Amino acid sequence: MPTHTWQKSSYCGQGESCVHISADPDPGTTIHLTESADPTRSVLTTTPTAFAALLGALSARRPGT
Repeated sequence: MPTHTWQKSSYCGQGESCVHISADPDPGTTIHLTESADPTRSVLTTTPTAFAALLGALSARRPGT
């Protein structure tokens, strides 16, 4: 498994339920996602376009916005 520089979500609360993201060094290629409570460290891989669509959909559903 490749080595990634992971960044923890700014919305991470207390405990072991945090989303981590890593982007390939070559901009615009691949986004990697994992969850800190996953002992197997399963990694989801997507494109920046698809990830932006996911963030947009989640932001639209956020209460109070």
